Amino acid sequence: MSASGGTKAIVAALGANLAIAASKFVAFAFSGSSSMLAEGVHSLADSGNQFLLLVGGKKAQRQASPQHPFGYGRERFIYAFLVSIVLFSIGGMFAIYEGYEKVRHPHDLEHWYWPVGVLVFAIIAEGFSFRTAIKESNGLRGTLSWKEFIRRAKAPELPVVLLEDFGALIGLVLALGGVGLSLLTGDGVWDGVGTLCIGVLLVLIALVLAAETKSLLLGEAAGLDDIKKIEAAIVDGDTVTRIIHMRTLHLGPEELLIAAKIAVQHDDTATEVAGAINAAEARIRAAVPIARVIYLEPDIYSEAEAAKGPDPAATPGGPTPHPAGH
Repeated sequence: MSASGGTKAIVAALGANLAIAASKFVAFAFSGSSSMLAEGVHSLADSGNQFLLLVGGKKAQRQASPQHPFGYGRERFIYAFLVSIVLFSIGGMFAIYEGYEKVRHPHDLEHWYWPVGVLVFAIIAEGFSFRTAIKESNGLRGTLSWKEFIRRAKAPELPVVLLEDFGALIGLVLALGGVGLSLLTGDGVWDGVGTLCIGVLLVLIALVLAAETKSLLLGEAAGLDDIKKIEAAIVDGDTVTRIIHMRTLHLGPEELLIAAKIAVQHDDTATEVAGAINAAEARIRAAVPIARVIYLEPDIYSEAEAAKGPDPAATPGGPTPHPAGH
């Protein structure tokens, strides 16, 4: 994901949510609608989330230090995980609590035109934000479905904004439904039911975000397309004859670590081996520009050793099959 694309989507969402939050709180003050209060807190939480994403992106740009030799790229993963916590605790749980209270103690809506007008405005503003996020994502999504894009994306910002905006639009429809049913039936319970539905929706989205960003925090390998490019770049069939085994790890959305044991000719000199490694590294970086840290270990391939299978003690976590079969 390009940093500019992600930032554009975040700024658009931040501006929309700040304006929407202010309008929702005004509507709550005039109407007493719990759906408006829940939606106002939701938009305020979303605004805080976009601010967290901007902070994470800024902190991730710091240069590597002796204490953090691989840099700070994972700051973006950490702040995206914080977003899921904020969305769950402040947005989702507050809405569930407020809806429960409103169902127990219904309150008739006053000045109904305030919540209805604000909800229509909010749907338009959120639609603009969602359209921006979709436009920025389409350039990176390729042939992937939206579900696959959200699950596979290494940069967390666009999936977060997409899910937030999608959830916000559904939440606005639920709030409009709750307010509308309260007006039609004269029963304020429906406003509370709409608020409860908003809370459940936010909790579900927060759980999806938490699961995806947790995987990034633990450390994900390169995508299958990048792995194929790396494998093709390493083996030249002359000095490097094959990959014995390889591991990849995202140090950040746009930083990749590659560690591989490669087979070289048994009669190559040290100078020739060093030249082969340097050439392989150059080919990898040309094929996959985000490959920032590369460690290649030369070895002599042995059919007998390969037949024994992977050594459980060789890597943390035991033998994990390489995504491309190595």
